[in-house]
Amino acid sequence: METRFFLAFDLGAESGRAILGRLENGRILTRELSRFPNVPVQARGHLHWNVDSLFQEIKKGMTASLAEAGTQPESLAVDTWGVDFGLLSPDGTLLGLPYAYRDARTRGLMEEFFELLPRNEIYERTGIQFLPFNTLFQLFAAIKKDPDMIGQAGTLLFMPDLFNFLLTGKKANEFTIASTSQLLDPRTRAWDEMLLSVLGIPLRIMQQIVFPGTLLGALSAPVSRETGLHRTPVIATASHDTAAAIAAVPASGEDWAYISSGTWSLMGVELGFPLINAEVLSANFTNEGGIAGSIRFLKNIAGLWLLQQCRKEWASGRTLSYEELTGLVGEASPFGAFVDPDCPDFMNPPSMVEAIRSFCLGTGQKPPRSPAKTARCILESLALKYRWTLDELRRLTGKSINKIHVIGGGSRNEQLCQFTADATSLPVFSGPAEATAIGNIMTQALAIGQVGSVGEIRAVVRDSVDIKAYRPERPAEWDRAYGRFREVLGL
Repeated sequence: METRFFLAFDLGAESGRAILGRLENGRILTRELSRFPNVPVQARGHLHWNVDSLFQEIKKGMTASLAEAGTQPESLAVDTWGVDFGLLSPDGTLLGLPYAYRDARTRGLMEEFFELLPRNEIYERTGIQFLPFNTLFQLFAAIKKDPDMIGQAGTLLFMPDLFNFLLTGKKANEFTIASTSQLLDPRTRAWDEMLLSVLGIPLRIMQQIVFPGTLLGALSAPVSRETGLHRTPVIATASHDTAAAIAAVPASGEDWAYISSGTWSLMGVELGFPLINAEVLSANFTNEGGIAGSIRFLKNIAGLWLLQQCRKEWASGRTLSYEELTGLVGEASPFGAFVDPDCPDFMNPPSMVEAIRSFCLGTGQKPPRSPAKTARCILESLALKYRWTLDELRRLTGKSINKIHVIGGGSRNEQLCQFTADATSLPVFSGPAEATAIGNIMTQALAIGQVGSVGEIRAVVRDSVDIKAYRPERPAEWDRAYGRFREVLGL
């Protein structure tokens, strides 16, 4: 392969990054050009995303890429977190800042919507895990609380679609991000018109579904002039950040599961078709879109969110590094108390430390009383929730799973990776930490023909990054802990 440069913007719910990727001789090399915070803003008592600020950061990254590479990138692409969206008026004006998924406006509305359409019918139509902030329930909240905005809307664009529109003027809904909405039929890959009708949402505001690797168009002339980039092609990558990350799993064969580890932990397997039945509904697993038409059959788990929020409370005006937190975990005795990372009380509490304390008291456990014990409680509980999820994945799919690949920022957490190996009694392979950006870039490379398949993408990643292996230790102790964990959570 000749050297090609690609530009990726990876926007997470806490921060964003501009990453320049260089594809050369069958290897990918990445360089972070910038990193910037993504902090929801408060407006009239609600949480919103600051689209203007994020778009300015994207344009800065574009200018920086030209200076860094010394040449124009082959293409660029944007990925983001799922479910959130912006509404445009018929003339293309953004109708207010998009709501952030942790906003409380959907509280209680999921159960209210089930009175209009039963839970099992929604699942049969969409195959999507029920979470109160899914686009379906956000739109239900909008219809109930702000119907005028829906009436004025001409277009709905999910967050990466919105940035693609700002870059090119082209409107489309990319498949992997659209699949998180709980409005898409995973079998036909088309919008579910009956669901939209029950909601009271006109089909006309939904856009054509395009698939990962679709060329949307060139940068608009104003954006080109402002950034110095020529009419660079903008590609709809695997626009949901988890879909991009899974595209970059450095796996071979089919006997593996993945954990995309960060603020959320997305744990699952790759399937060629959606798996939708009563058992899957009962376990509340999801069927989201992946690269090359694949299905990401997975479970959303709260992830490192609990630790991130506790860290803010413990810092007391200074930055407490994750390395320090990992050191603290080693100071605490094992298996003191367990929490359910997915308890609704942990969604966005005023104090995460207090929420953990209350959970422990409510389940008859002695609460952890130090940062070290609390951090250990969180990481052990996450690892044990992975064990439960692994058991369910095997039961529901019938797949043989003999190893776990941990990707994303959480793959750097050595303590959690080791706990995961211990809890599941499987080898764990960590890396790449920048899987989302790599998957974004490699999907661009697939779009222009630099690689020919997902298998080739994964081979390039295997040849390009360092993978660390963790082997299970103390299986009997973890088996006993798992029994206690199941009792505490009522599993």
